[in-house]
Amino acid sequence: MTDIDQLAIATIRLLSVDQVDAAQSGHPGAPLGLAPAAHAVFKKMKFNPKNTNWINRDRFILSNGHACALLYSMLCLYGYALNVDDLKQFRQVGSKTPGHPERLDVPGIEVTTGPLGQGISNAVGLALAQRQFAATYNKPDFPICDSFVYAFLGDGCLMEGVASEASSIAGHLQLGNLIAFWDDNKITIDGDTAVAFTEDVEARYRAYGWHTIHIKEGDNDLEGIANAIEEAKKVTDKPTLIRLTTIIGFGSLQQGTHSVHGAALKADDIKQLKEKNGFNPDEKFIIPPEVTADYAKHVAENQKIESDWNKLVVEYKKKYPTEGAELARRLEGKLPEGWKDALPSYTPKDKTQATRALSQTVLEKLYPVIPELIGGSADLTGSNLTRATEAVDFQPPSSKLGDYSGRYIRYGVREHGMGAIMNGIAAFGANYKNFGGTFLNFVSYAAGAVRLSALSHHPVVWVATHDSIGLGEDGPTHQPVETLAHFRALPNMSVWRPADGNEVSAAYIAALETDSHPSIIALSRQGCPHLEGSSIEKALKGGYTVHQVENPDIIIVSTGSEVNIAVEGAKQLANDGIKANVVSMADFFTFDNQPLSYQLSVLPDGVPIMSFEVMSTFGWSKYSHEHFGMNRFGMSGKGPEIYKALGFTPEGVADKAAKTVQFYKNKPVVSPLNKAF
Repeated sequence: MTDIDQLAIATIRLLSVDQVDAAQSGHPGAPLGLAPAAHAVFKKMKFNPKNTNWINRDRFILSNGHACALLYSMLCLYGYALNVDDLKQFRQVGSKTPGHPERLDVPGIEVTTGPLGQGISNAVGLALAQRQFAATYNKPDFPICDSFVYAFLGDGCLMEGVASEASSIAGHLQLGNLIAFWDDNKITIDGDTAVAFTEDVEARYRAYGWHTIHIKEGDNDLEGIANAIEEAKKVTDKPTLIRLTTIIGFGSLQQGTHSVHGAALKADDIKQLKEKNGFNPDEKFIIPPEVTADYAKHVAENQKIESDWNKLVVEYKKKYPTEGAELARRLEGKLPEGWKDALPSYTPKDKTQATRALSQTVLEKLYPVIPELIGGSADLTGSNLTRATEAVDFQPPSSKLGDYSGRYIRYGVREHGMGAIMNGIAAFGANYKNFGGTFLNFVSYAAGAVRLSALSHHPVVWVATHDSIGLGEDGPTHQPVETLAHFRALPNMSVWRPADGNEVSAAYIAALETDSHPSIIALSRQGCPHLEGSSIEKALKGGYTVHQVENPDIIIVSTGSEVNIAVEGAKQLANDGIKANVVSMADFFTFDNQPLSYQLSVLPDGVPIMSFEVMSTFGWSKYSHEHFGMNRFGMSGKGPEIYKALGFTPEGVADKAAKTVQFYKNKPVVSPLNKAF
């Protein structure tokens, strides 16, 4: 280890400690132990702090996101859009250095991490996307994409099930471009990992199909770390887990204990730590000019690499104009011209179909026209109907099951892992439009990843079939009741429940055009007729009147397979002299983003509104005065019989609507949309 290496590592450690000390909040232990590894890894990476969107950059993921002071120190030292003043605002309101890394706050943070296990799972998605992108565009002598994904993870990440799911599939897919460092410091919040975590992690990962390396003195073996990276790069058919045995809080008076994990160091501890590293204990946030110069040299080398890559792309476009034009379009974040022309539209004369089958038609139509459309299913391909006929599976070529240019991903029974991997694919860039299929009920298995999709503004798409009690015989274990309410409650989340073919097409348009939020498309197993008043254009507003009369006595607002039942109920009401409008509320999020004037044209004052959805009624009070729904678990049996047994029929709708009209008769009625604020 050279003198400049030692000085740089000391600088990283002390910047991290100073951040936590300034906030009197945070986690100094892991940064103190991991500083040598961070120094070594960044020295091996290609990146340009002035162009954080360069598609061929190496990616760094901090899965143990509580150690973010380490990452902020690295970004500051390498000249990203983060300076010492930002470090001084660590964990403060409005700062660019929040308590866990958030990808929207500062360039250089690839994914939002914090919930343990998510980051390493995102790294699998990044590595998958890199492999697919490289297989699609690389040509002999034109390595358009040859980057690596590096990840730090801790004991907590390894305990979380999502990491196991993602690591398992990474081994199966032979993602040799993924290099992960396990911070083996044997400490969690509860103390020594011996109380709960005694498995042979390396053996587990070798069983997954990973290459493993053990560095026994991770606190100071810089050469060993550098050599391990080079060894990992040579193992092209396996991801690598580098076990980095470190001492948490290295150099602190509390090193090796859980006390140094999540609390600022005491003043005397910081003083001795700075003196030990040759720094003035009375100075804070010090960056020696030698470190700045050394890191700037590496940045300049990387900028030359990027400049050469740009020249390579120019020549690539000349030699391969078709691929070059497509590459340029994708890097600009644009979808192919006219892609929406491939989408089907429907009239009531078209045959009744399950919306999952209508979704399949959309995917079939879009697969050949959107080359960045990629996705798969969590072992439910035949039920989710997510695989286009001409699709090739994304598989290692040696498996003979597909190749790396394939765009259909066999996720296996790994819903949570799938969700986190999808976030990683979205984070890669290159305009990937990626989806994952499962039953709506089991999107709940992936709730942690779904939440991070919304927080991170990842435009991933969940194809969530079997969306209600209508799935029938599998019974209440599989019938979602609370799921829509749960995900509708998430900020920045679109939850579509289309009622017919036009609404399915609209849901896909909205989901694929956005670059700022995820979408769940809830789809039926049972058939849904195409509605008289539906259209793609209307559905794109999220909610619209699908069955309209003049001066209605009541408005029934519904979703999905219930909309047609509501329309039939409205016809029965008409026979009794009660006039009813029916509104299809395909997506709350999209409707909420329409002008209030439009919203009130659909759900106006002066008319009682009743919601009808065979789900929990929780959340419907924002649109309706009364709620006809299901605040219990379902039952096993044939779908239509369950609907009948629970009263979810045209007759049941008409009965509840008539009672609503009677209750509000001669009373002032204000639309729930009209609020004080």
